[in-house]
Amino acid sequence: MTEIGSPKEDTPSTYGQNEGIIPTGPIDLDSSIPSSPKNDESMTATQSNVDSEKTETKRKLTSFVWNHFKKQKINGVDKAVCNYCQKILGGSSKNGTTHLRDHFNICPLRKHRDIKQSILNPSKKKDGSTSLAAHNFDQECSRHKLAKMIVLHEYPLNMVEHHGFRDFFNSLQPFFKNVSRSTIRRDILKIYENEKTKTKNSISDNCGRVAITTDMWTSNNQKRGYMVVTAHYIDDSWNFHNRIIRFIYVPAPHTAKLLAKVLMECLVEWSLERKLSTLTLDNCTVNIAMMDQMKEKLRNASLLMKGELVHMKCSAHILNLIVQQGLGSIQGAIETIRESVVFWTGTPKRVEKFEEAKKGLSCASNKKLVLDCKTRWNSTYLMLTSAIVYKDVFSRLIHTEKNYKKEPSERDWLLAKVMCEKLKLFYHVTEMFYGTKYPTTNLFFSKICDIWLLLKEYLKSSYDEIRIMASNMMDKFEQYWTSIHGILAIATVMDPRFKMKLIEYYFPKIYVGEYQNEVERIRMLCYDLVKEYKPNDGKENLPDPLSNASGVGGDSDGCVDPLAGYDLFVSSTSKWKTNGLKYPTLQQVARDVLAIPVSTVASESAFSTSGRHVTPCRNRLHPSMLEALVCTQDWLWDEKLDASQNEISHSTFFDDVEDDEAGPSFVDFDS
Repeated sequence: MTEIGSPKEDTPSTYGQNEGIIPTGPIDLDSSIPSSPKNDESMTATQSNVDSEKTETKRKLTSFVWNHFKKQKINGVDKAVCNYCQKILGGSSKNGTTHLRDHFNICPLRKHRDIKQSILNPSKKKDGSTSLAAHNFDQECSRHKLAKMIVLHEYPLNMVEHHGFRDFFNSLQPFFKNVSRSTIRRDILKIYENEKTKTKNSISDNCGRVAITTDMWTSNNQKRGYMVVTAHYIDDSWNFHNRIIRFIYVPAPHTAKLLAKVLMECLVEWSLERKLSTLTLDNCTVNIAMMDQMKEKLRNASLLMKGELVHMKCSAHILNLIVQQGLGSIQGAIETIRESVVFWTGTPKRVEKFEEAKKGLSCASNKKLVLDCKTRWNSTYLMLTSAIVYKDVFSRLIHTEKNYKKEPSERDWLLAKVMCEKLKLFYHVTEMFYGTKYPTTNLFFSKICDIWLLLKEYLKSSYDEIRIMASNMMDKFEQYWTSIHGILAIATVMDPRFKMKLIEYYFPKIYVGEYQNEVERIRMLCYDLVKEYKPNDGKENLPDPLSNASGVGGDSDGCVDPLAGYDLFVSSTSKWKTNGLKYPTLQQVARDVLAIPVSTVASESAFSTSGRHVTPCRNRLHPSMLEALVCTQDWLWDEKLDASQNEISHSTFFDDVEDDEAGPSFVDFDS
C-alpha cells in the first residue's frame, strides 16, 4: 500500500528530501490531494478565480516542498497551493520556499495519517519495558545517524556513493534520498561543531582543574605532523573523563617555540590557561625546551605551586627508557632468538612447517611466533615469551631444515627465560598505566616503588648478565626518580586507602637511614598544596578540617597547622565523593590530583585511530576534516560508553579477526 501523496512507480521518490537534487521528471500530485474542509480565514483554491492551467515553469523546482504544493497562476500571480489544506501561499521565485517549509511543518491536515499505513516501531522505556509506537520516516534524522555511524566506526566518506550501500539503504527505506560525499561531509562538520560546544560547556562548567596530555605524530601518507591535545578531569559526580580537544596540523619544522605557540593557543581557545593543573609530555629535548617556554607564557596564570608541579614526564616513557637500558646487557641472546623467529615466520611454507613440527612434539601451546619491533621493549618481551615455549621445536627443526643454520644456545634460552621473569612486573605495570578510563596517578607510586626494590634484588643475581642489566636500569631509574615521585606521592596520600602510611612503609626501604627527611618533604608538599586551595574569605567557622586544630599542633610561630584535622579525615573517610560537604578543600585537592595522568597514552591512542583516517585512498583529507573526525569520534564514544565499562578498541570495528587467528598483541609503550 502506498503512502498518500507518494510518487508514481516510474518517478524517483523525493519524499522528505532536502534541496540539492533535481527530480528526473514531473510529478503529478493531483490524484494524491486529500479532500479537506474549507478554511474560512484564508483564501482557498475553490474560493478564487483560479487559472486551471498549470504554470509553464521556466526552470525545474528543486526544493522538496514542491512535492507537497502545486504551483498555479491565480489572477495572473504565481501561487503555491497546499496539497493537504488547499491554503494558498506566495509561489513566485522571489518569495523563496522558507514560508512553504514553515507551513508544511504546521499544516494540521498533513498530520492526519491513515493508521493502516503506519509502521509500528518497538521502543524501550526507562523502566526496561517495550512499547509499540507509530514510526514516521525522517530524512534529516536518518542523515544525522548515517553521519554519526561513519564517524564512530571510521567508515570512508564515499561509502554513501557505493552502489551496494545505496541498494541496501533503499531496501530498508525507499523514501531515503541518497546523499553525496560532499553532503555527508557537511553533516559531519555540523555534528563536530555541536559536540565541540557540548564538550566545551562540560569542561567549563566543571569547577576543578584540568590536566593536559599532548604528543606529536607524523602521517606516513600525508607527511604532515599533528599535535593531539587531551584534557583530563573529574566532574562533580566524581566521574573520570578524558577528552581529545584538538588534533592540530603543525607545519614543519617542529621547534619548541612553534609547539609552545600552538599548545598555548589551544589552551586559550578552550579557556584552560587558568584551570591547568599539569602538562604530561614525553621526555625528549624538544618537549623540555617547550615546557620552559610554556611556563613563561603561563607565568600570569594561576599555576599550582608557582608552576613547580606543572611539568609531568610520561612515566610509561621513562619505564621504556629504563628497560631499554637494561636489555643491552643480554642483546646477544635476544638477537639469536630474533633471527630464529625471523626465519620461521619469513614465508608461508616455513610457517606451515613450524606448525607441523609443533604437532609432532604435541606442544600444548597455541601461541603464534611474533616478531618484535626493536625500539619497543614490550614487543621484544612478547616475542621472547612466545618463542621460549617452542624451544624444543627449534631444536628439532635444526636437523630437518638445511637452510636453518643456527639455533639459540642453552645459555641464550636460559637468559631469555630469566629476563622475562624479571621484566614481567614492568610489562604488567606499564599495561596498567595505559588505562584511560580510570585514574592512574594514585596507582603508580606503589608500583614504581616495587620496581625500585626489585632492581635492588636483581643486583644480587647469580647471573652476571642480569646483574649488569639491573645496574644499568638502576642508573637510568635514579635519573628520573626525583622528578616523578613528588606529585605521585601526593596522589597516594590523597587516596584514602593509602594515606601517609604507604609513604612511611616504602621510604625506609628505599632511603636507608635518611627516610625521615623524605617523608617530611612529601608531607610539606601536601601542606603547601592545600594552602593554595584554602579559601581566603574569612569563613574560618566552616566545618572544614583545615580550620580545626584538633589532633595536630600549631607552627612554631603560633599559626594553625594547614592540615589540622587531616589525620581524623583520612581515618574516617573511604569516599571523597560523600565527604565533600565536610571536607570541601581536601576534596577539591583530591579531585584535581587524582585526575592527573601518568602517561601520554590517551593522546597517543588517537594516533592509532588517525592512522586509519589517513589511509592511502584518503591522503588528501584536509587537516580540518581529519580533526573533526578524530575529535568527534572521541566525544561520541564517550557519550555511549560508561566510564566504568571496559575500554573498547576502535580497531575491532575496522579489522576482522578470527578467534583462532588472534595472536598476542602489544601496546606501543614508547613514544
